[in-house]
Amino acid sequence: MKKLVIAYSGGLDTSYCALSLSKAGYEVHAVSVNTGGFTDEEIKEIESNAYKMGVSTYTNIDAIKTYYNKVIKYLIFGNVLKNNTYPLSVSAERIIQAIEIIEYAKNIGAEFIAHGSTGAGNDQVRFDMIFQTLAPNIKIITPIRDQQLSRQEEIKYLVENGIDMSWEKAKYSINKGLWGTSVGGAETLTSEQPLPDSAYPSQLKKEGNEEVTLTFDKGELIAINGNQNDSEKNIEILNDIASSYAIGRDIHVGDTIVGIKGRVGFEASAALIIIKAHHLLEKHTLTKWQLQHKDYISNFYGMHLHEGQYLDPVMRDMEAMLQSSQKMVSGEVSVTLKPYHFSLNGIRSKHDLMNTKFGSYGEENSGWTADEAKGFIKINANANKIYQLTNLEL
Repeated sequence: MKKLVIAYSGGLDTSYCALSLSKAGYEVHAVSVNTGGFTDEEIKEIESNAYKMGVSTYTNIDAIKTYYNKVIKYLIFGNVLKNNTYPLSVSAERIIQAIEIIEYAKNIGAEFIAHGSTGAGNDQVRFDMIFQTLAPNIKIITPIRDQQLSRQEEIKYLVENGIDMSWEKAKYSINKGLWGTSVGGAETLTSEQPLPDSAYPSQLKKEGNEEVTLTFDKGELIAINGNQNDSEKNIEILNDIASSYAIGRDIHVGDTIVGIKGRVGFEASAALIIIKAHHLLEKHTLTKWQLQHKDYISNFYGMHLHEGQYLDPVMRDMEAMLQSSQKMVSGEVSVTLKPYHFSLNGIRSKHDLMNTKFGSYGEENSGWTADEAKGFIKINANANKIYQLTNLEL
C-alpha cells in the first residue's frame, strides 16, 4: 500500500479526505498538531473519529511549546498586529502545524501527504510551500481542491459510506489556538455587518475591574501576579482570566495571499494584552532608534509569516534582531481588566529610561543649560533653513 500522511483536524473536509484516500488504496496515517485549544476529551474524540474513516494510525503531536518558541515569542518581541489589528492567530499556527506534519511524514517514510484545504484560501499556500520546501520528493494530494467539491457533495459521500456524524454546518466556524480564536460566519462574508455577541466563544462573566501585574524578562512573559510559569502557560492563564471579561474581540480585514480581500472575526484577549503591555514596557526601556527600526522590521516579519515565507532565511535574520532588542525589556506592567476592554496603568523597571535625574519632560532640565538648548535647536534647524532659503530665492 502507498503510505500517506494526512493533516487531520476531524472536520468535514479532512474526514472526507481520510475516508476517500483510505478507500483509494492508500495506507493513511492521520496526524493532528496541537497548537493550543484542544482538551484531552476533544483529542480522544478526534482520534476515535479518525479510525472510523479507515486510517491506519492516528497521532496527535503536542507542539504548544514549539509554537511559542519558534513563532509566538517573536510576535511578542515585535508587537506584531497585522493591519494594526490582528495578532496572526491562525496563520502562525498553520506554519508550525505544516512543519510538524511534514517532519512526521519524512520520519515514517511516507510517499504522499494530504490536506483538506480548498483552492480559495491562505492555508493551501502555507501547507504546500512548507511541504514542498522541506520534502520536495513527497507528493501533495488535495482532494477538496482538486475535485472542487461542495460541502453537500462531501456529506453525501460520507453518509453513503456509513459515516453519518451530523455534518450540518455550524452557524459560526471556530478555530481555537494558543494565540487566539478565529470566528467566521455569514456576517464576515459581508463588508458591513458585525458579528453578534453570541458568535464569540467567550461570553462576559465578570463585572467591575481587576488589576493584573505582568512580569517580563528580556521580552518574555515570565509571571502573572508574581506567580512564575513557562511563558506559554502564562498565555493560557492570562487568557482564562481576561476572556471572562470578554476582552479581545475584533474583526480583521486584510489581503489574502491569493489576492482577494478577507474578513474574519477573532477573540484574542491574552495576545492583545501581552502585546500592548510589552510595547509599553519597550517605550520605557528602548531607545528612540531601537523603537523606530523595530517597527518596520516587525511589520516585515508579520507579513512574511502570514504569507507562508517562514522558512526563508531572512526570517532568522529578523528574529536575531528582535531577540537582540529585548536585552533590557524587563520589568512589571500593571493592567486593569474591565468588561470588553483593558487599560495599561504603568510600568516598573530598573531599565526605565524615563529617569528624572536627567530631567523631567516639560518641567526642568538637569543635564544642560538654557544656552546649550538654544544652540542645539539652532544647529538642528540648519538643514530646513538652508532648504527654505535656497528655494525661496529661485
